[in-house]
Amino acid sequence: MKLENYEVHLPSYSIGDHIYDKIGSVCESYGKTVLIIGGKRALAASLEKIKSYVAKTNLTIIGVELYGNDCTYANVEKLRRLPVYSEADMVFGVGGGKSLDTVKCLCITDDKPVFTFPTIASNCAACTSVSIMYNDDGTFLKPNFFVRPAMHAFIDTEIIAKAPAQYMWAGIGDTYAKYYEATISSRDERLEHFTALGVSLSVMCRNPLLEYGAKALQDHRQGLCTYDVEQVVLAIVVTTGIASIFLTKDFTPDYNSGLAHAIFYALTAYPVIEEKHLHGEVVGFGVLFALLVDGQYDEFEKIYKLNKELGLPTSLEQIEITEDQWDESLDRIPDMSDVKHYPYRVTREMLEDAMGKLTERNLRS
Repeated sequence: MKLENYEVHLPSYSIGDHIYDKIGSVCESYGKTVLIIGGKRALAASLEKIKSYVAKTNLTIIGVELYGNDCTYANVEKLRRLPVYSEADMVFGVGGGKSLDTVKCLCITDDKPVFTFPTIASNCAACTSVSIMYNDDGTFLKPNFFVRPAMHAFIDTEIIAKAPAQYMWAGIGDTYAKYYEATISSRDERLEHFTALGVSLSVMCRNPLLEYGAKALQDHRQGLCTYDVEQVVLAIVVTTGIASIFLTKDFTPDYNSGLAHAIFYALTAYPVIEEKHLHGEVVGFGVLFALLVDGQYDEFEKIYKLNKELGLPTSLEQIEITEDQWDESLDRIPDMSDVKHYPYRVTREMLEDAMGKLTERNLRS
């Protein structure tokens, strides 16, 4: 069967410790007035630097707004009703995943130029063409896909290096998950060209983290912007974003997710996950189950040892989930959308068996 026509828009990005000097050359062709929307802490860390570089251009900042406290459709509509949003030629989204996803959902839906300014390296939101939407109570709702990503991502490594290191720590877990989930969900299928590219590219979501992850996190904790830090930032923000775009099309199966994310989203039913733990932290824990369920024991050992070295979770206790809550989740995880396109049906029994193997491995460590 011939695939219908499709288009692919890849992310454009700049990276470096003084990369905001590219704002004028990249953004001026889209208009003159700029609205900045971001998170409170992100704006505190970056707004003055952004303003100083915008002052050297022909752009004018006409407003600065907080995005809200979660990526919800209610927050998107609240921002859309602001008069300053209608007056702005373009929007600069500043912050982490939820902030950038909120701004993308707002602007890409309206076909308004939007530029991303990630201030932490915890996820690939700056470069993806999807927003992860949540219900008003903080539980996961659904992914919202777009035809394109933001116009450009300005990845300032100096700002990221000064951010709390826990975000990169969690971003590592979310990033290596992309490789394992893409390769498992696409197994034994005849893939379209763009999907095959995404699966092949996804290996670069794992390899740099195994090679540079530990040193990068150590450097990051000292506020240093080193080669190792930059390689990990690129893997988390850019490589995963590009892989995500190739792995997801609205007319094909979704190869962009899998069991690790199903576990995370199922566990968001418990407030402690959203309140006290980061997305990639829990996804990194979920990858251990994905590998055990899939029988990839050598790869499990690689990630188990990396998690131990970095302090990423290897037990329920570390993510503050009780055994009763986990047992309750085993009925939800197999029905999550993330594992609907999988080479086999994930079952409660598989997850129970994986937990037994993980518990045994923890006892030996």
